[in-house]
Amino acid sequence: MALAQRVRDGAPRWRSAAVVVVAFVALLWGIEVVDTVVGGRLDNGGVRPRSEDGAIGILLAPLLHVGWGHLIANTGPVLVLGFLVLAADLTRGIAVTLVIWLVGGAGTWLIAPDYTIHLGASTLIFGWLVYLILRGVFSLRIGEILLGVVLLVAYGGVLWGVLPGQTGVSWQSHLFGAVGGALAAWWFRGRERANQNAF
Repeated sequence: MALAQRVRDGAPRWRSAAVVVVAFVALLWGIEVVDTVVGGRLDNGGVRPRSEDGAIGILLAPLLHVGWGHLIANTGPVLVLGFLVLAADLTRGIAVTLVIWLVGGAGTWLIAPDYTIHLGASTLIFGWLVYLILRGVFSLRIGEILLGVVLLVAYGGVLWGVLPGQTGVSWQSHLFGAVGGALAAWWFRGRERANQNAF
């Protein structure tokens, strides 16, 4: 409520976006501290395909990481891409994130192999990246198109991660995170155009 009030009172959108994404990263690091203390037991909360107990991982998996190396690798992209998604419109950015979160988790739960566990914020990273690349295509706003091109050049190589091949990497969560990002870009296209007409 306080954050929403600050946005209404004229706080810069970029500042609110920065606060939210830094708080999210702080949460990820705090969870990893707890996971370290308990010997990695929190990792069992990841997505476990077609297991009823493992379905809770749809909600928890993006918050969990397989050790500090995994979390450190994801921290930079979460800060950059999460900020860019939230900075344009905080409410829409949170809605986009929820779409990616749920589609990424549910898709992984449905198709990943049995007896595996899938976790990590890379589901969000792939979704945010695809959303930002496609957003300009739907909004037809020059700035968003240019941003999408820059991100495609800077991060596009990671999109190969949606394909099978690297042992120990959940290409399923990458793939469905990306699908969630594409769906979000298409779903919110009407609002993008409405915002364009408003200025």
